Amino acid sequence: MRIILFSVFFISFFSNGQSNYPQDYFTNPLEVPIVLSGTFAELRSNHFHSGMDIKTQHRTGLNVVASADGYISRIKVSHWGYGKALYITHPNGYTTVYGHLSKFAPEIEAHVKKLQYEQESYEIEDFPKAGVLNVTKGSLVAFSGNTGGSGGPHLHFEIRDKEERPMNPMLFGINTADTTNPIVKSIYAFPLDDKSFINGKNSKQKLTLAPLKGGDYTTEIIDAIGNIGFGIETIDRLDLAPNSNGVYNIQSFVNGIQNYELDFKRFSFSETKHINQLIDYETYTTSKKRIQKLFKINNPLSIIKPLVNDGIVEVQDQTSLVYKIRVSDFESNSSWVTIHINGKTDSLSQAETPKVTPYFINANQTTNLKEGRVSVDFHKDTFYENFYMDFEVKNDTVKLHEDVKATKKNFKITFDVSHYNEADRSKLYIAQLIGNTQKPSYTSTKQEGNLLIGSTKKLGTYTITSDTIAPTIRPANFSNEQWISNHSELKIKISDDASGISKYRATINGKWILMEYEYKYNTLTYDFSDHIISETKNNFKLIVTDNVGNNSTFEALFYRK
Repeated sequence: MRIILFSVFFISFFSNGQSNYPQDYFTNPLEVPIVLSGTFAELRSNHFHSGMDIKTQHRTGLNVVASADGYISRIKVSHWGYGKALYITHPNGYTTVYGHLSKFAPEIEAHVKKLQYEQESYEIEDFPKAGVLNVTKGSLVAFSGNTGGSGGPHLHFEIRDKEERPMNPMLFGINTADTTNPIVKSIYAFPLDDKSFINGKNSKQKLTLAPLKGGDYTTEIIDAIGNIGFGIETIDRLDLAPNSNGVYNIQSFVNGIQNYELDFKRFSFSETKHINQLIDYETYTTSKKRIQKLFKINNPLSIIKPLVNDGIVEVQDQTSLVYKIRVSDFESNSSWVTIHINGKTDSLSQAETPKVTPYFINANQTTNLKEGRVSVDFHKDTFYENFYMDFEVKNDTVKLHEDVKATKKNFKITFDVSHYNEADRSKLYIAQLIGNTQKPSYTSTKQEGNLLIGSTKKLGTYTITSDTIAPTIRPANFSNEQWISNHSELKIKISDDASGISKYRATINGKWILMEYEYKYNTLTYDFSDHIISETKNNFKLIVTDNVGNNSTFEALFYRK
């Protein structure tokens, strides 16, 4: 009966939703079959994945080709993020993005190297005009790599619309085999106010999930009253890889009427931060499970389609409801979850009294907290909801609640460090204490006179700490006074265990050289193909500086013909 009721609607939904995108315009940006390690809009830390991650057979250096005719409109080289990245604008108004590259095609590489040497910086960003670097469909533009915030060799590939909003590349026919239904890992039920209860409790409940034949699921029958919502932990797996990927669409229904939808076709970068309000943030920070809420509260995400009552289920006494969730991948493989709800007033009990502190945070107001030498400033709309905050200062450490409340923007922590002697102040920084070991982790810090000011988006415990130890530098593939005529590159290992590396500068015979920093491996690399060395005897000098200004200098002599 379920198939009869829903099949016509969903066939229509998916066919109409995917028919407005050109299917033959873009081609595979690699010369190997598409196997994905990551799909569009996957839930990532503090953001949605903005493209697809195409596997490169555990290798770097595969040919990356232009997915369609166009011109290179942006080149960005960064230590973080996409690493080495190209952006190609196409005549139809779309832009394709290619990230984590190892290097660019020769003409583009020469253009980039020229800019890097002119600016004496590895990190550059350039916006070539149309006609400067034109490309044709299938032409070589780069080589795949593992640069930036990449966890292994792959190509990050995006398609963006005219407003620079990333879209699901599968809509354009760039796809891979998928014949498996999505997997539902857990279901949660949420009472949404102090008058709402689930199985006699006014707190979030994890439901017992039971698989059925055919890949669907059910849960135990729940007794409830009031306004409740549901959340789901779910993944999809493609045919050619074991990775846990994101799903394409989630819909929910109450007694056969659709009341909510998450549609992962497109989003904007300005809204991706709201992922932490889409998921149950407290569950994520305590257990790393990403539970997607199927109800909308204070969340402007465009992927949310709240059809009835923002997805909130109103349960009245002496009623019976059937709540269904449909999870789909791009190929319309679907898994259903069925939850039976009995409305019972005898499920009422005393609501748990929330912890009250002297520090009430009104999300619609600016708040300043101050005690001793510490002050904290939250601008209006830093948080999504009002709550009582734990705020406690002991010496040079401040506890700002626990990291269980999602934020929209950075807030400021200020320490008065006038009680430190002047010589020591320059080595101080603000650190968040992480995990059971309370390991200090550097927080973006600046000094203004006697004030130490940190900027962060996470609640937690913060303290002042000192870094008096300079970074370490050691050669990786040569030694002092060595002949290295057969070397293709110069490699240096650098590290800093406290505040972290801030900047570096390298010269050979007094001239700046380009060294590529790969933070994942603590490696700086100079490529001798830059052809700036004409001497046999060469003096190499490297200065590395950490985030509080400690610096180390390494010098060596090498010979080369």
